[in-house]
Formats: sequence, structure tokens, C-alpha cells
Amino acid sequence: MPVPHVPGGAGWMRPLPGTSLTVSALCLGGGPLGSMPELFGEDVSPERGISTVLAALRSDVRFVDTSNGYSGGESERRIGAALTAHGGLPADVVVATKVDPEGSDYSGERVRRSVDESRRRLGLDHLPLVHLHDPERHEFDDLTAPDGAVEALVELRESGAVGAIGLAGGRVQEMARYLALGVFDVLLVHNRWTLVDRSADALVAEARARGMGVLNAAVLGGGVLAHQEGGPTTYGYRPAPPEVLDAVARMRAVCAAHGTDLRTAALQVSLRDDRFTSTIVGMSRPERVAQTLAAAATPLPQELFDELATLLPPSRTWLDAPFDA
Repeated sequence: MPVPHVPGGAGWMRPLPGTSLTVSALCLGGGPLGSMPELFGEDVSPERGISTVLAALRSDVRFVDTSNGYSGGESERRIGAALTAHGGLPADVVVATKVDPEGSDYSGERVRRSVDESRRRLGLDHLPLVHLHDPERHEFDDLTAPDGAVEALVELRESGAVGAIGLAGGRVQEMARYLALGVFDVLLVHNRWTLVDRSADALVAEARARGMGVLNAAVLGGGVLAHQEGGPTTYGYRPAPPEVLDAVARMRAVCAAHGTDLRTAALQVSLRDDRFTSTIVGMSRPERVAQTLAAAATPLPQELFDELATLLPPSRTWLDAPFDA
């Protein structure tokens, strides 16, 4: 029987629980597409960003994730330009985005403007999935107040202005408060379920128990898990503590012993978990699309992942603190 995470194979396309959408097991993450060198370490030209999206549209990737706030909207603009160059949105491709505040303004009115901005940049009349983005950086009471961000997003769904609505963020304690509201269809976690961090385990289990779809993003930890040698020493866009870097070094050795690399294992550990409908991987080079699909299809033994699980570093306060990005 074909492995579900093999591109184009049985199970590669799957229903996203909590919605009427069908998405691919791998999703193109739009974070680096608009050029955020302060987070991803390099500038990305408009041409390269657009070419990356076009490469995805011509591949087995049928799901694209972005956000209103990525590079001041540049990620959405480049995705929109790629869709135009491609001749429009393919019928089997889902583009999801997120609402973002403007400065400190995360009001209901700001959410409505955010959706309108995203619609114009992407060139889409209807947004099938819109997430509330990183609400943990704002006051819970403000975002959940009457005519606040949460209520506005719910109303946009109920009016048909958007399709499903999701909750996307990092700090699990705050995310759990929003999840408990019972109004979201989808949960997106980032940097919280990877080879070196499983702090989102309980949150993911709760979302699945509620019948929600779950998306797993930033499985490379912002880059530290993307390199078999060298690379950044940050995790989730902040300096990683020694025990995490030690675990990464040990995991690299285990991967090498099994004839593979850390990036492939970091991708597949998420793809192999059937709680995650799709794994979101940020890409900013067209060749990275084919490379990531090839990594998804690489045969790896379960023994590798069993051994890697024994190297998971202990949870610490830094993992629960809000991310800076």
C-alpha cells in the first residue's frame, strides 16, 4: 500500500476536518516568499518568490499558506502575481491566509480590513480559510470582546465572506484559551511540534477531539533542523539553549547513521503523524519545491524515528514563552 505522504500517492490529498476543503499533505509556506531576511537570513527578490509559487502550482503541492502581515503583504502580492501568471487559481488548489493587526490595532474593524486587503492582493474573490494570526501577542479580553477580532472573524464566516476560520499561533497556553472558545474550525501550530519540541501535543489532541483540522508549520524550527551541518543556532527565531543544540547534534549523527539527513527526518516526522492533515514548509526558491517533495517520498525506517524520539530534549520555560516572531 502506498505511503500517504508520498506525493501523488494514495492519501496525498486529504479532507481537512472541520471544513469542506481538500488539501495536500505538504503545503507551501509563504513566510519567506515576500522576503523577511531578519527571520530567514536572506533577501528574496519578487521574481524568485513568484517563481517559487509557480513551481508549487506545477507540482503535487495543492495547498498554499500565507498571511496578511508577511513582509507587509508582499507574500500575498507575490502569490497573487503567480496565480495571474499561471492563468488563475487551479480548481484543486487551496490558498489560506491569516488576518493580522495593524500596529497595535487588532479590532474587529481591523480584521475586516485585513480580509479585504488579502483578497485584493491575492486576486481572489473568496478566501476559503482564514486564520486568526498570533493572538497570543495581544490581550485575550480585547480580542474576545464584543466586535473584537474573534467575533468579526466568526461573522465573516457566517456571512459567507470567508470560508472556514482557523487559529494560528505559537504559545500553547494562550492558544488553549482561544481553542476553548469553540468557534474555530482549524488549528495551526508553529514551532511547537518538531523533532525537538512536542509542547503542542495536548493542544493538538484537544483540537482533534473537537473535530478540528490541524496544520503543522515551521517543522524545521526556523532553520536549525534544515541543515545536516552548520546552519543557524536559533530555534523559532530565538537563540536555542545548549540542550536543544546538543539534541540537534545527536540527531544529525543518528540521521547520518541511517543514511539520511536531519531536514528529511524533520519533515517526515510531521508527515507521518496522521493528526496533521498538512505540514507547512516555508520555501523561497523554486528548486526547493522538488527537493522537499523528494524528501517527503524518501523511504525511511520507523527505527530512525524511534531512536530520534529518545533524544527529545526536556521541556523548559523558554519553549513556553512567547516567540519574538
